[in-house]
Amino acid sequence: MSKKNKSSHQKHVSNLSRASDKKKKPSSTKTYPFYYNMILLIIPIMLIIAIEVTLRVADYGKNLDQWIKATDTEYLLNPDVGFRYFYNTETVPYSARDLFDIEKKSNSYRVFILGGSSAAGYPYTPAASFSKYIRKRLQLLCPENKIEVVNLAFAAINTYTILDLLPGVLEQKPDLILIYAGHNEFYGALGAGSMESLGNSPTVVNFMLGLNKFKTTQFIRNTIKSIYSLIGDGEKPRGTLMARMAKEQTIELDSDIYTYGMDQFKENFEEIIYKIKETGIKVIASDLVSNLKDQKPFISIENGTKPSADSIYGIALSQYAAGNLDISIELFKEAKDLDGLRFRASSELNEIIIKVCSQNNVPVVNSENEFNSLSKSKIADNELMTDHLHPTVTGYHIIGKLFFNAMIKHNYLPTDKAVDLSIEAQDEFVKRNFNFTKLDSTIARYRIIALKADWPYVEKSLSVERTLKIMQVKNYLDSLALKVLDDKITWEKAHRSLALRYIRERKIDLFKDELAALTDLYPYIDEYYSLASKELLAIKEFDEAYNYLIEYDENRDDQFTSKWIGIISLSRNDFTSAIKHLEKSLRMNPNDAQALYNLSGAYSQQKKYKEALDMISRCLLVNPNYKGAKEFQAQLLAAVK
Repeated sequence: MSKKNKSSHQKHVSNLSRASDKKKKPSSTKTYPFYYNMILLIIPIMLIIAIEVTLRVADYGKNLDQWIKATDTEYLLNPDVGFRYFYNTETVPYSARDLFDIEKKSNSYRVFILGGSSAAGYPYTPAASFSKYIRKRLQLLCPENKIEVVNLAFAAINTYTILDLLPGVLEQKPDLILIYAGHNEFYGALGAGSMESLGNSPTVVNFMLGLNKFKTTQFIRNTIKSIYSLIGDGEKPRGTLMARMAKEQTIELDSDIYTYGMDQFKENFEEIIYKIKETGIKVIASDLVSNLKDQKPFISIENGTKPSADSIYGIALSQYAAGNLDISIELFKEAKDLDGLRFRASSELNEIIIKVCSQNNVPVVNSENEFNSLSKSKIADNELMTDHLHPTVTGYHIIGKLFFNAMIKHNYLPTDKAVDLSIEAQDEFVKRNFNFTKLDSTIARYRIIALKADWPYVEKSLSVERTLKIMQVKNYLDSLALKVLDDKITWEKAHRSLALRYIRERKIDLFKDELAALTDLYPYIDEYYSLASKELLAIKEFDEAYNYLIEYDENRDDQFTSKWIGIISLSRNDFTSAIKHLEKSLRMNPNDAQALYNLSGAYSQQKKYKEALDMISRCLLVNPNYKGAKEFQAQLLAAVK
């Protein structure tokens, strides 16, 4: 073939190929209408919505709403809300069951407390916390206000939980929020070193927490958990919550996980402060206290890159013994920061709290310096600390006083009226009336013993027998405390049982102490006042019963209560009160012979003989044999003539 013909042939083939390509292209790029893609997007969304609706209608799983009704008019933090954050823990912690009005009253002053176990008052929960101190100071200074101090803190949580709960808190229009948080940032729920972790990105974790409000998420979580339990070894985690929460036991200072934890706290804490400030709600934060002198490092890392925690702690002790206080404090802090087990907040975390608050004009109280100053050793130690980071009752009073003084300084109180009592007098009054009993201190002591019988205080957990031997359970009070520790009875039931024991033994003052502990924490439970008054009346302690009767009468109409207020008032020659309450009692039960007899006596003391005669005659109609009634009737008949 000639070159010309060959070229012509190739050109012809090329043209045919291009023509063929043009014919094939339309069939290989098929397009779909817009609505087709929309349907593909909508179908899975509708399926998820259908699943969510079905699960809600079927009331599947737990109610994880933030607030639940305690009464028709009051909310409390849902005890099950912890299941939003604890995926692998069978028994989740919960807050003190403080109530507040669903509809905030015009004279209400509402304070919310946010934080972990130290803010909750561990190991004295629920009997002692700085929130209780603040409530009592407010009630003393502002009797015209309805004081609502609501402690939302609970164990093993960190800023992820606080940030998740914050929108619901802000909706309740608190006047003030107090924050004491940060010790749990690594090992608390969803922390960088926790068994309950969703990764190291605050953005991802907070997004996942948003999904936890849906039943579908709960269904998926439970399904995964069930599958895991089938393929796992079936052994449940043992030990204290503190021991069970620590996944990454060793976290070296400045390591990647340490940096994640600091970034996590800073980002979340900044967001918390920003959101509160954005609403105009007042907020005060505190830095964190740790046991510096009497808590040696849990894990000392020996790798040569940094000095070991144990070596620095040893030098700190030597400097303290030599009288070099300032140097020893800094060394104790350094030893804490080098501790490979991050159960105590590092100095960097406290610096973040102070810096973020300063940048946002938020008052911050310096609890760490105050504890160092007030300890006899001038360094935070076992005098004011129960363990590595939880204060004693006195320690909690100190934190409460610091917060309250900041409230005064920044004009955050609901009143600006002059107060007769000095700050120190107020402080002493609260301490004297704190309603903290021996049962509470025993429960706390047992909690600390149990805590220190497990890792990380000991390498191998002590046996139950050994732990019980240390506890020295000797009497009925001790046995109740142990049952509370074992979750066999509630704190409330333990105090009630001990109160009844004391009344049987005629130990009236101890009985009143136990009832005071109950009514102080749960003043809205009318049953306590009823129980106290009936038990005291049964042993003829009428004057002791009177105050409980008055308290109960203020909250509800009760025939028995009104009658006995009237009878005791009559014995006190308060005839106006006697007539008022006996008449009220008879309106509820017109045929109570005892009430009729005593009302007759009250009328006669006011020389209303006709009314008195009418009452005694009705008494005899109800009970012809009522003791003394016939003789009294005869006297009244003579008086009327």
